[in-house]
Amino acid sequence: MILLLIAVATFAFGLFLMTKPLEAFEWQRRFYALINWRIEPISVEKEIRHTKLMGAFLILLTIVLCTYQWFILKP
Repeated sequence: MILLLIAVATFAFGLFLMTKPLEAFEWQRRFYALINWRIEPISVEKEIRHTKLMGAFLILLTIVLCTYQWFILKP
């Protein structure tokens, strides 16, 4: 059951990163400001592209791992 919750959360986070990359970066920027760090992307276009790619990677990884868990290992 816990693996299913982790898979759903990871999939949802990946979807968030793919659909709202600027909002995700803003959350990251605010977090770093709280711990007294300032981050600024050199290229906003690259930041958006890499954030979307990271989201796609999380979604793909979640699908592959769930497939492996539920069809190969057969708990």
